[in-house]
Amino acid sequence: MKRRDFCASAVLATGLGFVTQARAETKWDFATAYPAINFHSKNNQQFVDDVAAATGGALKITPHFGASLFKMPEIKRAVQTGNAQMGEFFLVSFQNEAQIFGADGLPFLVKDYDEAFKLYQAQKPYLDSILDRQGQILLYSVAWPPQSIYSNKQINSAADLRGLKWRVYSPTTARIGELVGAQPATIQEAELSQALATGVIEGLITSSATGADNKLYENLKYFYKVQAWIPKNAVTVSKKAFSALSKAEQDAVRKAAAAAEERGWRSSREVDERSLETLRKGGMQIVEPSQQLMADLATVGDVVVKEWLEKAGADGKAFLDAFNKSK
Repeated sequence: MKRRDFCASAVLATGLGFVTQARAETKWDFATAYPAINFHSKNNQQFVDDVAAATGGALKITPHFGASLFKMPEIKRAVQTGNAQMGEFFLVSFQNEAQIFGADGLPFLVKDYDEAFKLYQAQKPYLDSILDRQGQILLYSVAWPPQSIYSNKQINSAADLRGLKWRVYSPTTARIGELVGAQPATIQEAELSQALATGVIEGLITSSATGADNKLYENLKYFYKVQAWIPKNAVTVSKKAFSALSKAEQDAVRKAAAAAEERGWRSSREVDERSLETLRKGGMQIVEPSQQLMADLATVGDVVVKEWLEKAGADGKAFLDAFNKSK
């Protein structure tokens, strides 16, 4: 090879190396609040792996589990401000910011996963619109198992919840606590075990998966299978960060997100069954709720939904109409 050809080739190779290196340096931080063992976290890890494979490592996403980067209440804002490129947050916790965020936490609107997914389809256009204005893109959303009551004492009616130190995680759970006369206390999942061990709370409403992950059977005796609602996590990305990707990389992220959503909903059903068995093996009593308890909770639910509609206005009514037509 002539020297000038060699030099030209070397320059080209070096240039290509710089291009490859520059693309490989596209790095995102993915903030989540759940431990790596949680099914949401495992699903998120698979999403990250899929993106890495599809982009040939040009986009590297680093997940930060267990609220190690930001605490749950801070994650959504972190994505908005660009302090994290991606984040996962519990939609219902942000109901005070926009009522539609709390739609999937309204009591007894859905009876199973199929209806919960239909509710999501009715809710999604509103979520997309709000998040877009906040500089975010909704990549995917995955349901938790149905929310039920944990307690250290028997609960046969709403009256038995009066005075109970009640963990809340959203405006709806706080309002339910008020309506039944419980003593609400806001506790994040990462602080749940300590709050129970120290007596800060004596009961709560959450999923079977949260109960199994946090070994709630070590401090609580009863799980009342009321299946009050099926809430969701949302995984979002900064519009600025997403827009900076090439078209091929954007397509790879979108494709991986669609797969994560489908896989996540399927996993949620499977995790619910496994988690209930874990609770049983841990010594917790899985109890079918009494007719009186369900009737009392339905009455409370009616109040909560009515109040939500008053705050949500025309968009809330349009959402509920669309959902009811889809059933």
